[in-house]
Amino acid sequence: MSEVKQLSLKENMLWNSFGSIVNLACQWLITILIVRLGSGYEASGVFSLAMSIYNIFAPIAQYRMYTYQVSDVENENTTGEYLAFRFFTCGVALALCTGYSLFTCESGAIAAILLYAVYKSISLVVDVFHACDQRHHRMDYIGKSLSFQGILSLVAFTVVFGLCESLEAAIVAMTVVVILVGAVYDLPRTLQFGPLAPSISFKKCLRLALRCLPIVLASIAAASASSIPRQYLVGVQGEAALGIYAAAAAPVALIQTGASYIYNPLLGYFSESFAARDRKGFNALLTKATVGIVVLGLVCAIGVMVLGEPVLVLVYGKKMSGFSYLLPPLVALAMLTGYMWFVNDLLMAIRNFRGAFVGNVAALISSLCALPLIALYSMDGVTYVCLISALCGIGFMATVLVIQLKGYWK
Repeated sequence: MSEVKQLSLKENMLWNSFGSIVNLACQWLITILIVRLGSGYEASGVFSLAMSIYNIFAPIAQYRMYTYQVSDVENENTTGEYLAFRFFTCGVALALCTGYSLFTCESGAIAAILLYAVYKSISLVVDVFHACDQRHHRMDYIGKSLSFQGILSLVAFTVVFGLCESLEAAIVAMTVVVILVGAVYDLPRTLQFGPLAPSISFKKCLRLALRCLPIVLASIAAASASSIPRQYLVGVQGEAALGIYAAAAAPVALIQTGASYIYNPLLGYFSESFAARDRKGFNALLTKATVGIVVLGLVCAIGVMVLGEPVLVLVYGKKMSGFSYLLPPLVALAMLTGYMWFVNDLLMAIRNFRGAFVGNVAALISSLCALPLIALYSMDGVTYVCLISALCGIGFMATVLVIQLKGYWK
């Protein structure tokens, strides 16, 4: 294995942010094209439903291995072992997603849901390469890969959906693109850091599965806390209502995803500072991440206040006129959700799985208790339910974090 030059923290953050923003923008444009190119809101509603259903089982597929892998400062496992474990978890998630879809969804939406699950599973396999790149401080590889995936997926979706208006065929086209990018671009570069043959012993697989189970259950609780209200909306007002809500929420979701682009490159550095008992360095990273997320939220809030209605009409057409009232609470939700992700991942980086688990369960319970708000406030009710859930989750996990750090720094 040849020595590969590492990039600075600033360079890694810039590359990661660039690639992530390009990829996210392309994913957002896809949600717009579904509305623009489709004959109604039905395709948009099915696509949103597919994302919501998969998000319930995504924590099982992810098994929080990305954060675990990039914060593995003790080199507990090889990249090949992480890759083999990812194949296993994705297979389990696909099986569960299939069963859930067959029992809870209309037959016409099942194909799109399962194809979307496969698409996301392939992306998660490529994420193992990205985690290895991040561990070696070469996030330029990640940024370029995400850019290629986003741009080529957008092109593939536009061509296929535009020609035949088949959501299923368009998802297949995006899947093929991700496979090609992973094989042609990512694989050769990640091989610079060591062998990638997927192999893991039963003992190690079981150890990883049991050790990370609390944080996985926490992720399922968090995903359910935001997905169940959307499913509830479909039951109350139908797929078209969810399509409208998803269209309004899509641009605002840039905030919470953007928050992850701010703190994600710092997770490895958090783990290194914590292991070295570098309190000053740890607190400096904590301040940077918090300030960055808050500034991002405030800038986006101002943008929504000034440009909300015109942008919705410009992007989606006149059929979205009159729905800008959905945006202000969605902005608040996006910022709070992004910060909840940050606190959750920070607890995982310092190996406090129990605190993250209880905090996310609290978020789920509060979400379930607040579901009646959807019947009262319709689409806004979904946002209110998720706001209550995020506040409960942040409050508990932040308290746990402060208590743990106080004891650790003594």
